[in-house]
Amino acid sequence: MGIWGWVVAGAFAGTVAGLGRHLAILLGRAYRPERAGAMGSPAQGVLYAFTWGMMPWAKESTRLHLLAYLRGVVFHIGIGAAFLALLVSPWRAQMAPALRWGLVALTAVGGLAGFAGLVARIAEARLRTLSTPDDFFSVTLVSLFTLAAGAAWVVPPLLPVFYVLAVATLLYIPF
Repeated sequence: MGIWGWVVAGAFAGTVAGLGRHLAILLGRAYRPERAGAMGSPAQGVLYAFTWGMMPWAKESTRLHLLAYLRGVVFHIGIGAAFLALLVSPWRAQMAPALRWGLVALTAVGGLAGFAGLVARIAEARLRTLSTPDDFFSVTLVSLFTLAAGAAWVVPPLLPVFYVLAVATLLYIPF
């Protein structure tokens, strides 16, 4: 494993430690019972919440803002592809071209969707008032990371840029 492998592994360890700290704080809080009275079967409620309740048509905001929903889905698929590209990057030369180009396409489209969401946050007054500086920073960082994942697979000299953005993204996750 080269120097970048160790740097990325260290950043990943920092991410896990930070998320572990958040989890420990959360689990250390006092339990507060639900305020609403129980109705119906708890098992049916869980089943609905994790199946039909997750469907786009079950959410009013998704029905009203379908394009924003789809843009978010594409963005998150691109993020997943970028992390997959990071994980398998040491073996990118041995991968089948179809898999390589599939990752490039997913990361490129995902990164563009992220920047489209950023433009929407800037252009739409309602979104602008809801957005914090952290929203702008994190969407920009993750969009750059996602685009860099695909670019580094097409232009190998960009691999260090991808790794720097990966380290920054990993270290920013717990915050």
